[in-house]
Amino acid sequence: MGQEIAESRFRDGDFAEFRRRLDAETEILTGWFRDGCFSAAPAVGGYELEAWLVDAGLRAAPVNAAFLDRLGDARVVPELARFNVELNGAPRALHGDALAAMHRELDETWRACARAARTLGVRMLMAGILPTLRESELCPANMSALKRYRALNEQVLRLRDGRPLHLDIQGAEHLGTEHRDVMLEAAATSLQIHLQTSPERAVRVFNAALIVSAPMVAAGANSPYLFGRDLWDETRIPLFEQSVEVGGYDGASCGPMRRVTFGSDYARESLLECFVENRDHYPVLLPMCSDDPPAALAHLRLHNGTIWRWNRPLIGFDAGGGAHLRIEHRVVPGGPSTVDAVANAALFYGLVEALAGRLVPPERDLTFARARDNFYAAARGGLRANVEWLDGRRGSVQALLLETLLPAARRGLLRLELDAADVDQYLGVIEARVRGARNGAAWQRAWIAAHGRDFAGLTAAYLEHQETGEPVHTWGW
Repeated sequence: MGQEIAESRFRDGDFAEFRRRLDAETEILTGWFRDGCFSAAPAVGGYELEAWLVDAGLRAAPVNAAFLDRLGDARVVPELARFNVELNGAPRALHGDALAAMHRELDETWRACARAARTLGVRMLMAGILPTLRESELCPANMSALKRYRALNEQVLRLRDGRPLHLDIQGAEHLGTEHRDVMLEAAATSLQIHLQTSPERAVRVFNAALIVSAPMVAAGANSPYLFGRDLWDETRIPLFEQSVEVGGYDGASCGPMRRVTFGSDYARESLLECFVENRDHYPVLLPMCSDDPPAALAHLRLHNGTIWRWNRPLIGFDAGGGAHLRIEHRVVPGGPSTVDAVANAALFYGLVEALAGRLVPPERDLTFARARDNFYAAARGGLRANVEWLDGRRGSVQALLLETLLPAARRGLLRLELDAADVDQYLGVIEARVRGARNGAAWQRAWIAAHGRDFAGLTAAYLEHQETGEPVHTWGW
């Protein structure tokens, strides 16, 4: 969905032609998997960080066009809403000082963004959900002026026969509302962690990413409030899943029922299975036909971009044109600080390396259904959630992280030959956060408990702490 399209209105023939090209490109991809045509380079990491622009009153500021023009950095791009932007990090081999380099880059980009924002009288904020956000601000007038977003809105509503989207979240409190466009999606902002892998390890890496989604979302939870209601620790999860819900597919009952999904199963033989599932079970949303040669896989990649698995396999191309495989891990929210973001990425890279390298693949010891249940329990309850792990024992995800997963992540990062001092620093942030049970969601709730339901005050305090660059477990209230 990062690529722009030329048209936003489509005819029946556009869908038929796009489907024909999607079928052809899926066959090309099948050959690539069969013939081993993907890069075998060592692990490469990267990130995308979605962020908010807020005005002097700490409300969403719909000025991303002016902001991006003032900033002039191609690594920072618009998002669905005019009050959101996305920062893209450079891919880098996960070796040596990669974590520290990632942190330096994110800090430098963030500071440049903050300077550009100040010239417009606004500020930058990274959080899963902006605490002051009002539902009325999620309107078509605040949609970024890109055709792909208008088209997405039209096509989701077409598949729903014009019926409004229903948001129904039961957490500490209940939120139920109806919305007549896809702008609810703009309320959820993420840190999307990318991990490029060799084809030989891709199945192991993908399945490991699924399994670690529960502890990742518990450790990183930062989205307890939406429209003034106290909901899940990571309310982004049900919010995003319901924000582009299209229901059944052309009257068929087969296949996954959500465009935003944990998935339908582990990968068995190759990641090709996900792309075949895309073709067979998801209707085309954006039938924009490209002039690119079939081997560019333009239609297959665009279609994949409209299916938001929480762990999404991607086909990318290196500078020399060679194809590679990578996983986009989407469960982590934005914030609370740049060091927290890099620590979250370090935890992911270490856990995936540790699990993917087990002699017995972890998916043999934990069913897909249990991994999925763990994920939703952790999104709802954060570090308080109980989950089942590979040994069959059920217990606190907080204890699991401290006793089992942080040592495993350390082994994984050291196996990648990342600098030991950096491993200690970033996993130390996670350990202190988890030991004190103070992730972003816990900090926000503690602030509200101390000061009352003053969401502007919460946001002001959050921003003040965030701008120090210190990790959330050190923040006071």
